[in-house]
Amino acid sequence: MERKSKYQTRSFKTGDTALIANLSTRDDGTQEKVIEGYFAVFNQETELWPGAYEEISPDAFNETLSEDIRALINHDTTLVLGRNTSGTLELKADARGLWGSIKTNPNDMDAMNMYERVRRGDVTQCSFGFDILKEKTEWRDDGSVKWILEKVKLYEVSVCTFPAYEGTGVQARHDEVKQHQKRQLEQRKKEVKERIKNVKTACVE
Repeated sequence: MERKSKYQTRSFKTGDTALIANLSTRDDGTQEKVIEGYFAVFNQETELWPGAYEEISPDAFNETLSEDIRALINHDTTLVLGRNTSGTLELKADARGLWGSIKTNPNDMDAMNMYERVRRGDVTQCSFGFDILKEKTEWRDDGSVKWILEKVKLYEVSVCTFPAYEGTGVQARHDEVKQHQKRQLEQRKKEVKERIKNVKTACVE
């Protein structure tokens, strides 16, 4: 699975996107063990750090769900739970967010162990790995900032023990804020110099 340098991960609070383990009946009368839940929630602010927020647009996944996407354990590419091109991972976007259903492999011990952990409630959270293709930035009057993800390239969704933000992606957000603050400071300095110049000119006249 190719990952570009902009690859990032995002996760959500348990109450927002808790995973569940279900038994799904197939046409032949047998049952499959399924892990399902929301891997992303739309139109909801997620705090990256105090004063910095991110939100996912309902259209963010529209152009990527037909691509080759995996379901992983803790973003580990060696621990594959499912894949949409093989029919073992189903993904769809609805009014709430990005919903996914993973058919666990009964012959895969890692998959069955994760299924049981989700069933018991020991693991309840999830995350997704992606690139940002298009976004909008809102710099607010109170000094806070919000990024709205409008279009992403999805690589994988993950069932996670400890979901967390990927360091590089958050650092890029920090750098963007620092650059914005630097530009604001330089603009204020320029305005102060201009006012001082105008006052001096007025005094001479």
